[in-house]
Amino acid sequence: MAELIIISTLNGVLYGLLLFLMASGLTLIFSMMGVLNFAHASFYMLGAFLGYQISQWAGFVPALILAPLLAGGIGALVERYGLRTVHKHGHVAELLFTFGLAFIIEEVIQMIWGKLSVDYRIPSWLDFSAFTVYATNYPAYKTFMLLFSITIFIGLILLLTRTRAGLIIQASLTHPSMVGMLGHNVPRVFMMVFGLGTALAAIAGVIAGAAFVTQSNMAALLGPILFVVVVVGGLGSLMGAFVASLLIGLLQTFAIASDWSLYKFFGDYFTPARGTILHDIWTVTIAQIGPILPYLLLVLVLILRPTGLFGTRET
Repeated sequence: MAELIIISTLNGVLYGLLLFLMASGLTLIFSMMGVLNFAHASFYMLGAFLGYQISQWAGFVPALILAPLLAGGIGALVERYGLRTVHKHGHVAELLFTFGLAFIIEEVIQMIWGKLSVDYRIPSWLDFSAFTVYATNYPAYKTFMLLFSITIFIGLILLLTRTRAGLIIQASLTHPSMVGMLGHNVPRVFMMVFGLGTALAAIAGVIAGAAFVTQSNMAALLGPILFVVVVVGGLGSLMGAFVASLLIGLLQTFAIASDWSLYKFFGDYFTPARGTILHDIWTVTIAQIGPILPYLLLVLVLILRPTGLFGTRET
């Protein structure tokens, strides 16, 4: 039991930090521009495929540096020459623009790399066991992912709180007109934030793509969970995104590792007749309903606290 708790906690924190890398960018973009970027998970997928391709040419470390820069540059161009133009037509036009952009990125990826998964592998110098928890070996690459994600998180906090650029970004989140009157180029700040947000998503894609499956439906699989994180944490709240990411990461990881059911607890006292719906409900395990637990949490949060855990505006 102790082994299961430790391994599930490590995996849950890792998954949560990867979610935060994506959710933090989406949160910054929404806070500053009021745009829910439906294409955000597509930049995660783009980062994974760019990371795969660059790693084939130059190795994993150059891919870890260049792929987020390329994805962030593409994101900045999208904001400058696409989203900024659409912005004057209202939020519905912005949502439709990002929705269409998600399909464009997916189609381009399928044209270049195909619909099947690519052979994106863990680098050989990280393909070993870092340590052992009881009888379970914990991979060095997962340890690297965990430490790297924590480093990016600390770096993001320091950027936003301890640098001049970060203070300008924070001021632009709440008082963009005042920042403009002080002589700062607010549209350029918007473009930088959009580029930073997409680059963070791409970083998650580069490091997660080698550990998981890199294929052209990555965005569709992860996109819904990403929006659950943002809504549960509170729209526009970076701290909320962090807490919700860890909460959902741990919730899903522990659920998948659990074989508990109503039958396991109460089977000695009552068991419904086989072949009935009640028997199916009685025997279903937490692992089987694990994928829907984040969405149940989303529904509960929207009912009990529409602003999210740390948000100030209603969803």
